Amino acid sequence: MDFLRSKLKIIKKRDYIPEDVYKKRWYTLGVLCLSLLVVMVGNTALNVALPILAKDLTATNTQLQWMVDSYSLVFAGFLFTAGALGDRFGRKGILQLGLVLFACASIYAGTLADSATALVGARAVMGLAGALIMPATLSILTNVFPTKERARAVGIWAGMSGAGVAFGPLITGFVLEHFSWHAVFLINVPLIALALLLGVFLVPRTADPEHTSLDLVGSGLSVVGLVSLVYGIIEAPHHGWLSVETIAIVAFGLVVMSIFVWWELRVKNPMLDVKLFKIPAFGVSALVLTLVFFAMMGIFFNMSQLLQFIYGYSPLESAVRMLPMAFAMMIAAPMAPFLVEKFGKKIPVAGGMFLVALGTLLLSRIGVGSSYYLLLISMMVVAVGMSIAMSPTTDLLMSAVPRNRAGMGSAMNDTTRELGASLGIAILGSILASQYSHNIAPIASRAPEAVRAIIEQSLGGSLAIAERAGQAGIPLAIASKQAWIQGYQISLVVGSIIVVAASVIAYIFLPDKSADHIHEEGGFEVEQ
Repeated sequence: MDFLRSKLKIIKKRDYIPEDVYKKRWYTLGVLCLSLLVVMVGNTALNVALPILAKDLTATNTQLQWMVDSYSLVFAGFLFTAGALGDRFGRKGILQLGLVLFACASIYAGTLADSATALVGARAVMGLAGALIMPATLSILTNVFPTKERARAVGIWAGMSGAGVAFGPLITGFVLEHFSWHAVFLINVPLIALALLLGVFLVPRTADPEHTSLDLVGSGLSVVGLVSLVYGIIEAPHHGWLSVETIAIVAFGLVVMSIFVWWELRVKNPMLDVKLFKIPAFGVSALVLTLVFFAMMGIFFNMSQLLQFIYGYSPLESAVRMLPMAFAMMIAAPMAPFLVEKFGKKIPVAGGMFLVALGTLLLSRIGVGSSYYLLLISMMVVAVGMSIAMSPTTDLLMSAVPRNRAGMGSAMNDTTRELGASLGIAILGSILASQYSHNIAPIASRAPEAVRAIIEQSLGGSLAIAERAGQAGIPLAIASKQAWIQGYQISLVVGSIIVVAASVIAYIFLPDKSADHIHEEGGFEVEQ
């Protein structure tokens, strides 16, 4: 009898995770992080290659934009559907399908694609593949780690996510200096092959034991609503935030998402249980994550222009100088659980957000002639703060979701990140662009009519014109850099204010403990 009681205690302690799955959990996490790295590298690598693609494919600015945006649109639109498919049919199968799809799209882009339109299509398929991969990694993690170890595992997962953002441009910069742009899309293929091979042996098959039926209506509404919202946000800087086109698209997206919420409240098996938003661990965490990624992507989206156009570094040199941020995130993210054990959840999250705001304010002090070390210190502060804040917030959000619906929680986590990133790039990017155009207007007005619009629209175009003008173009180059940096500084101040607001929200409303207690342990199935 004592032996049985001890076995039951062990089972309860491990949250009913089968013994063989429990023993391999850290190896499983390694495969999940490798799969996540595929998505992060594949998504960030393209930004470095855009100038070369513009030249070799004679791609227009609109086509270059859609090479980036087609991924984001499809990725955001299918996250909830992909999470639901994983819960229903098995997360391992969805993960592997996503990896295979990502590999096929990458091979096509790296060997057969010969036009900007072809690359836009390939990127859209990569977005679908990414939507299959990312929710699966976090939901599998949630099901193979017991509650006491989940925070540490999420910290490592979050650190790998941050590392991918920095390593992608570095690898791409190195490849572009030795090979053609086609090779950029083939970087991930060996990683995918390794993830697939290891996944066969180390990733268990997990699924919803109730085999809940798919919410097809909710799936359709979420795709249409999210795609419309993200598209409206992406296009707003071009059409104007108060233009008829922007208002109509965003309003349509909001109406569809309202219908989605109405439907989810009434359907028997909702794709997204919107009642979870009443739980602070879920609702407040989702809001905080949205604001974190609003600031992060708004800040770092223009970092490559800062390093290349203002500091004058090459793409590879720029990527190397971003590496300290990646190492800071990889080191700080796993430390977050230890801070949580000592101080609870809200203090590390609020404190991490405060560090992000502080680092952002330091960034706003950077000028045309500033030292790289000021930039380095600012980036390190932001990276450490972000890593400390993201890990507990992600763990809180996932703790509020029953394990059998982990795909839903993971999809919500990824959706908040994507919406926040899209808003940050669009809004802070608009502030920068409008300030640049305003500041450079007096100089542009003295330029020939043929190049005036180019000078006013982008720093890169203005510097190219200044370079062609030789010595006569030096004043234009100086004025353009100064106009751009002033706009960048203002956008950073706005970003820091938003992060401070997120820090206050986290401190006041976030719970100090995970919400696992509201669900029965063991409410999931592991199929061997």
